[in-house]
Amino acid sequence: MKTFALGVCLAIGALFNCSSGAAHDEKAAPAPSILVFYKTSGFRHASIPVGLRAIQQLGREHTFAVDTTNNAAAFTSAALKKYAAVVFLSTTQDVLNAAQQTAFEQYIRSGKGFVGVHAATDTEYEWPWYNGLVGAYFSNHPAIQKATVKVIDKTHMSTSMLPSTWERTDEWYNFKNIQPDLKVLATLDESTYTGGTNGATHPIAWYHAYDGGRAFYTALGHTDESYSEPLFLQHLLGGIRYAIGR
Repeated sequence: MKTFALGVCLAIGALFNCSSGAAHDEKAAPAPSILVFYKTSGFRHASIPVGLRAIQQLGREHTFAVDTTNNAAAFTSAALKKYAAVVFLSTTQDVLNAAQQTAFEQYIRSGKGFVGVHAATDTEYEWPWYNGLVGAYFSNHPAIQKATVKVIDKTHMSTSMLPSTWERTDEWYNFKNIQPDLKVLATLDESTYTGGTNGATHPIAWYHAYDGGRAFYTALGHTDESYSEPLFLQHLLGGIRYAIGR
């Protein structure tokens, strides 16, 4: 009887929207893609190759595709359209020309995402729109040393897994031109290391909505070792997910 009912259902389903009781599978949404951009016109971080491999591995483990390039010619409206987010991985100085800058502005305004990692704030000092996007500019840094990060917002997907006080070794940036609308996720406790100049509210990771899109930045990630740290990788993954729009 059950077989007969299923046969009738298949035969006249188009007319009566009959169902056997199992939900129809919807067409699976394609996996989002991100572009990791790592062009440098100034200092080049030795950790870029391990950072690229780490992000590619995150993509394989968490179902998003990862393209990588240091070729600024990828910044056209047509080429960027396929990406849910663009990651600037320790880019430095001037990396885009005027036409490429315009294409990237239009990309963000279309509702897409941006992730800045470490030296992304040491980039495009003559482009005020980018200062607004990334959230601040690099000023200087002391020697690599251990310091304590204070996680002040654990509601975000990039910080929910982190301890409230997170001790780690990295190259700790001081910032200038800090934008007023940033949603600061973590600050640096300047009493735990030497060379900090941003004071008691020294921001070290943040996010914000910007010009129609989404932006996340973490100053962490100078060292090779960062990209094998489980907590840092989860922090970075959360930032990528936010930028993608998940």
